[in-house]
Amino acid sequence: MGVSVQQLLIILAIALVIFGAKRLKTIGSDLGGAVKGFKKAMSEGEEEDSKQLSAPAEKDADFDSTPASKSGSKSSNV
Repeated sequence: MGVSVQQLLIILAIALVIFGAKRLKTIGSDLGGAVKGFKKAMSEGEEEDSKQLSAPAEKDADFDSTPASKSGSKSSNV
């Protein structure tokens, strides 16, 4: 179910007639820049994920299960 070389050439010829050679070149370079930017963003995201996964020793917050002080100035013993 793939696209053959002959079908690609026909699609390219139709695009060339519709957009023209100069506009087609501009569209191609813009599309290439967009793909390059997307790949760069994806690799930066993967690097950030690997940093977070490889350094689990860092705490996001300090949750202490024991209270700071047991004797407070206001006691609610009723």
